[in-house]
This record gives sequence, C-alpha cells and structure tokens, in this order.
Amino acid sequence: MSCPNSLDDSGSLSEYIRTYVFVRFSSPCRHREMYSPEPNSVPETTQQEKGDSLTEGYVSELLDFTRVSVTQNNFQEMKEIWAQWDDEVKRLFYCHYGDLPYLLDVKIDERLFRALVQYWNSAYSCFTFGKVDLVPTIEEYTALIRCPKIQVDRIYSKGASGPAFLKKLMNITGMREQWVTARIKQKGDCRCIPWRHLRDLILAHPDMKKRVDVFALSIYGMVVFPKALGHVDEAVSDLFDRLSKGTTPVPAILAETFRSLNACRRAGGGRFIGCAQLLLSWFHSHFWKVEKVSYRVFSENYSPLKELAATPRRDDITEENWMAILQNLEEEDVEWRAPSMVPDEILYRCGDFDWVPLLGVWGAVGYAPLLVLRQYRSRQFTPLTYGLAQCEFVFTGNNYKRRVREISNA
Repeated sequence: MSCPNSLDDSGSLSEYIRTYVFVRFSSPCRHREMYSPEPNSVPETTQQEKGDSLTEGYVSELLDFTRVSVTQNNFQEMKEIWAQWDDEVKRLFYCHYGDLPYLLDVKIDERLFRALVQYWNSAYSCFTFGKVDLVPTIEEYTALIRCPKIQVDRIYSKGASGPAFLKKLMNITGMREQWVTARIKQKGDCRCIPWRHLRDLILAHPDMKKRVDVFALSIYGMVVFPKALGHVDEAVSDLFDRLSKGTTPVPAILAETFRSLNACRRAGGGRFIGCAQLLLSWFHSHFWKVEKVSYRVFSENYSPLKELAATPRRDDITEENWMAILQNLEEEDVEWRAPSMVPDEILYRCGDFDWVPLLGVWGAVGYAPLLVLRQYRSRQFTPLTYGLAQCEFVFTGNNYKRRVREISNA
C-alpha cells in the first residue's frame, strides 16, 4: 500500500489506491429490524409532519476555532508489554478481545481532529463536510474491532443494580478483596484504579488468561474510554465485566464518541474523551479510491485496523488547510462503503424509535444511520429524526434509570 503523496496545503485530496472485493456473510442477528434500500421508505411528508431533532429557528454555525484537547495517556509501557508477549498469548488476546492492541499504534493528528470537530453537527450526530454527510456506524466500528466473541444483538446497558466495583475488579483480576480495596482510588466524582497497579499485575500474575484480561481492561480504560488519565474508570469495568458474556462494546463506544463530540462542539472546546484512534481510523477508511484491477479477497485473518494503523500519513497539514479540504469535499472524493465492511443488513432503528438510541458507560445519545445511506451504497432520502437530540442524557439523577430501561427494551 502506497503512502499518499499528493495531499498538499492547497486543500486538494490525495488519490488513495486500493483493490478489494466484498464477501457476504450471514448475519448472526436475525431478529433485528433491517433496512430495505427503497428511497421512499420514509416519505418526506411524514418528516415534515413530525418534525426533526432541531428546534424551530435553529441555525447551525461553524465556529472559527474549536479549542479541543485530545490529550492521551502514555502508551509506551503498554506497547512494551504487548511486544514481549509471544504469538500464542497474542492469539489468546485476539480471540477474546479482537484487534484492540492496534489502537496503540494509531497516531493522533490533533490538527485533523480539531478540524473534524468543526464539522460535527451535534443536533444530528453526523459530520457535514460541504456536500458530504458521514458518520461512524455500528457496522463499521464492529468491522474495525473485529472481535469473534462479540454478539451484535447483546447490547450493553448500565444496570440499576449489580456487583460493586470491588467485586468486578476481583472477578477481572482474580485478586483478593484486600489487594483490590487497597488500590481503588477516588478521582473527582468517580472511583478508579490506577494503571500502575494494573501494569504490575499484568507483569506478575501467574495466570496468563488473567494477564490478558487485565491488559484488555487497561486498553478499554486508557484508550477507548480515557476519562481519567492514568486510571481506569469504574464505569468502564462495568462494561468490561459484560464482555465475557459476548456483549458488544460498539454501541457504547459510539455513544461516548458522539456525546464527547457534542459537548466539545457545543461548548467550542473541551477535552475529547472518546476513542480518537478509532474515529480517525474510521475517517481514513473512507478516503480510499478503488482502482478496477485485480481484486483482493478479505480473509478471516485480514485486519483493517492493523492496516490503517500501519499506513504512513502526512502530519504537516495545518488545521486551516484541513478545514479547507473538508469543507470542499465532493462525493467523488469519498469511498462511500468503507473497505472494511461487507454487504450485510444494517441496524437502522430500534423498537418505537425511528432511529438508534445508543447507551454508553456514562450516558446515552441517539444517531440516525438513515442520514448516511450512501455509506451503505444505497439511495438517500430524508429520514425521521424527531426526538433524536432529546435522546442525549447522562446517567445521573433519579430519572435516567427509567429511560435506560426504555432503550434497553427497544
């Protein structure tokens, strides 16, 4: 794969070259409500009658500058641990947790990231680049993570009751109560466990499977949900505790990504606490041009995240020129179906919702895949978005549990 060489500071897009072929797999989730690509599935008259997620008179403004921080944890120690493991241990990790370690190698271009936030439409939960609308989808993120243990219909939901943080850590680490209790710390308004204690456990635990589990927990807490730098948040352990049952983390990852983007966009700044590595990998996956030559078949061993992480990229494009590039995107500049996706059914609504509500680890948000049907190579129409913006809330107070149950049931 060649490195892009024609992306310059004039605002033009480089020509990426890639060959591939799609292979169809049967869906493991038969009872989901799937989309049949008919352009008139939701008439515009219905949209006009019910309205959309915006209040009357709303005007979306592009800020001149967004002061977004994408401060990351230091992953050097995690990289060194991963490099020391042999192929057998790495295969054990891949089998249970997928391709997450490749996130450690994804470099964050802060200038590109800040430019992306500028074009985030917090009301509709999508990116609007000139005439192009794009959004990360459940199907795309599932393909990037590529974990065989994920069951796409087992969605994470924050339980009203369950094992305490202490018990979850004891179960994950295999350590006794006294050891865990001594290492739980209060960090702001939440409880955490410092990375240094998890690191020591990974290096010394006699059970290799437990080493793998604790390492995976650390990636989730330090890379995927990096709320408290140098620590793994209690809420992350709740999600991680469900992974052994096949629960998919993807909706939760998307929920916190969208919620953090919304917060940064609305406030004109702040610290992004979603998974910047996955978001940038998703972004780059849509800018490959397809050359019609020999086809490449995706095997079960193919890792799109590994390839994206290893691809050299220009890092000297200014934020202003990234802004110009994104503003002037045309349809022909985008590979609408990300190369990592295979043709399959898509999840486009849940229960009585006309869109997809997502439950994260700290809050909920909604997104509408029908806004970006072109990403599925289908015909675009105006979907229902009534109530979409009102779906966003945090898991605090007395009323959120009822709303969580409604979404879980859907």
